[in-house]
Amino acid sequence: MIEIKYFGAVAEKTKCSFEKISFSGISLQELLQDLEKKYQFESLSFSVAVNQKIVPKTTGYTLQTSDTVALLPPFAGG
Repeated sequence: MIEIKYFGAVAEKTKCSFEKISFSGISLQELLQDLEKKYQFESLSFSVAVNQKIVPKTTGYTLQTSDTVALLPPFAGG
C-alpha cells in the first residue's frame, strides 16, 4: 500500500492527516490527478515529497507499494 500524508491546508481540505491506498505501479502524476478529482485541490499550493525527498509534481516517477507520498504546504524561510 502507498501511504499518503497530508499537512497544513491540504490536511484541512482532506479532513485527514494520512490515508493508504492499494495502488501499485501508478505514476505520481496519476496519483495526484486522482487526489485532485477526489478532494479538488485547485486553489491549494503544495509541494510533493516521495520517501522524504521533494520531487516535481510532473515527474514520471512510478510509485511502489512501500512508498510514502507527502503533500506539503509552502515553506517559509528563516
